[in-house]
Amino acid sequence: MKLKVVVCLLAFASLFSVTVYAQDVPKFDLFAGYSYLVNGWLSGVADFGGYHSGDILGTGADGTLSTYLFGPRISYRRHSHFTPFGQVLFGVAHIAGSNGLSFSTSNNSFAMALGGGVDANVTHHFSLRPIEVDYLLSRFNEFGNGAQNQNNLRVSTGVVFHF
Repeated sequence: MKLKVVVCLLAFASLFSVTVYAQDVPKFDLFAGYSYLVNGWLSGVADFGGYHSGDILGTGADGTLSTYLFGPRISYRRHSHFTPFGQVLFGVAHIAGSNGLSFSTSNNSFAMALGGGVDANVTHHFSLRPIEVDYLLSRFNEFGNGAQNQNNLRVSTGVVFHF
């Protein structure tokens, strides 16, 4: 029961992320994640992300990407004020969209994120994450051309609660 409360609090606390794009797309995305510490330098991570874009390129189409990623995180805890980390996550991406009229689609694909960041430790139970940068790969089918790589840069910031 206590673990469920902790997971819910962590997911709620990490719902804020900023993503950088080259095109005209939303400036705010939702992000949720969970991390389990195995020892002082290795932890397991569950990363759930949601990204929405409306009226893509002025066409009236909109789309939503959801990611469900899991994997190990390695942290360097030698400094009391900062904790840099690196991670590699694997899982599933789900995309759903419509053209604003009657056409809608939905698809699942392989997804992977590779990257890292740094936490600025404020107290024993609270840190700020000024930056996390990940390469996010997905492999959706593109208009009958088979599975194609979608290469994305994901930049996040937020708060971290330690329990």
